[in-house]
Amino acid sequence: MSVSLPALVMFGFGFWGLDRGGMWRDEAVTFQVARRTVPQIWRLLHGVDAVHGLYYLLMHAVLGIRPGEVVLRLPSVCAAALTAGLVAGLGARLVRPRVGLWAGLLYAIAPMTGHYAQEGRSYALVAAGATGATLLFVRAVQGGSWRAYGVVLGLTCWLHEFAVLLLLAHAVSLALARVGARVWRGWGCAAGAVGVALVPMVLVSRAQSAQVAWLRKPTWETAGGLLRTFLGPTDGVYWACLGLAVVGLVGLVGRRGEVTCAGVALPLAVLPPAVLMLVSQVSPLYVDRYVLYALSGAPLLVAAGAEWVAGVGGRLRPAGRPERHRQLPPLSKLPPRSKTGSLPGSLLPLTGVLLIALALSHQLPLLSDDRDPGRRPDDLAVVARVAGRDVRDGDSVLFMPAQTRNAALAYPGAFRGVRDVALAESGAGSGSLYGREVGAETLLRRVAGLDRVWVVADRDLLAGRWRPGSPVERAKLAVLAEQFVPGEESVQGDVTVRLYVRRPVVSGSSRPLPAPPRPARW
Repeated sequence: MSVSLPALVMFGFGFWGLDRGGMWRDEAVTFQVARRTVPQIWRLLHGVDAVHGLYYLLMHAVLGIRPGEVVLRLPSVCAAALTAGLVAGLGARLVRPRVGLWAGLLYAIAPMTGHYAQEGRSYALVAAGATGATLLFVRAVQGGSWRAYGVVLGLTCWLHEFAVLLLLAHAVSLALARVGARVWRGWGCAAGAVGVALVPMVLVSRAQSAQVAWLRKPTWETAGGLLRTFLGPTDGVYWACLGLAVVGLVGLVGRRGEVTCAGVALPLAVLPPAVLMLVSQVSPLYVDRYVLYALSGAPLLVAAGAEWVAGVGGRLRPAGRPERHRQLPPLSKLPPRSKTGSLPGSLLPLTGVLLIALALSHQLPLLSDDRDPGRRPDDLAVVARVAGRDVRDGDSVLFMPAQTRNAALAYPGAFRGVRDVALAESGAGSGSLYGREVGAETLLRRVAGLDRVWVVADRDLLAGRWRPGSPVERAKLAVLAEQFVPGEESVQGDVTVRLYVRRPVVSGSSRPLPAPPRPARW
């Protein structure tokens, strides 16, 4: 019950609003890459997205059954439900079943969990692998096999290489537990095997580091925001969980050779984000989704704190009178609550569940809003609907920058029969994400014969808020500004679908008339 209930709750939240009716840009990449052949995916990984290679191959098999948005997100839903069960399993093993129940439910209702449970990307699967590896780590310390731990963690790192930071968290847990040399040797062999297996991924991904050139250095505000995300975005839930998490640190160090709940949960929740943020001060690499797996530690700390509070309450008031100056045992050694305590032991798990339900009621609006496609950076389905309504067979389309071609790759039916002016070779054929485009001179020749062209573009690019480095993208901007006038427009989120028509030429001159002033927008 303590393990299955959190998993079932997470399944419910995962399926709630799963079919949003639209993919955003990262999901669209998964969707269009996973539908390529295996040789085409393999060729792509040599130039870009090697860090997601294993995930793309997995999704190739999944989407081969039935391509669609729900199927695209289904592995993430299943992974999130598995993670909730694994968090519960950790709490039950390290403390007792009711702590596992509370921790698993707290994980299941977290808005961050729900967000990535409904995304067609690898992060929910990485969280499941990391939490599973942590449970195997605890079992290995207690006398289990290190081989299973190494295999699971190695596969998880191949889903996303930053999961390797989990090794640091586990090393600190071993140090806090003051384990013997035999345990250190077992862990060291497993960790070494994971590191060696990850070397090819690291070498290839370093050559593709330009993909994360858009990242910026994290700040103290970034760290504070992640803490609030881990513990609860709403004020009431955040402060209550923060207080309980601090209380949960009481059991940080237990008996020599034994890992404790706090000794596992605190390094898991803190070290991977902290190390990645520190590294990012030199070379920016931090995004919160890269350390989603660290979220598993937060509900364990909160549940451990709740257990300590419950234990203290029962021991301090066994007969209605407080006991003074009594030394409390470690968290892991608190006995079940006495029948003479302030709350019957059989009602304690239910009381915790009711309090978690109260926390859920505070966060429910956030969970509901997250099901809105507009909450993502863009909604390519809306762009496709606009194109399908306004763009006709034989019309010319210009994508600016090339990444906006994602809409056509994810929803090809809306762009069927159109002429992609800048495209030289498809993504599948060229081993790229968005296709290979022609050079600037060829582009200008192609555009010279057009009287009108549809532009699917980044709004900030058209507004001049950023300047592209590619000569082809600069040529697109220049030819539109010099030879065309913007016409009707449909704006959807960060992407604009806009018709451009050629400027009329002055009689007796080869130069086009200047563009008329555009009406002000209010």
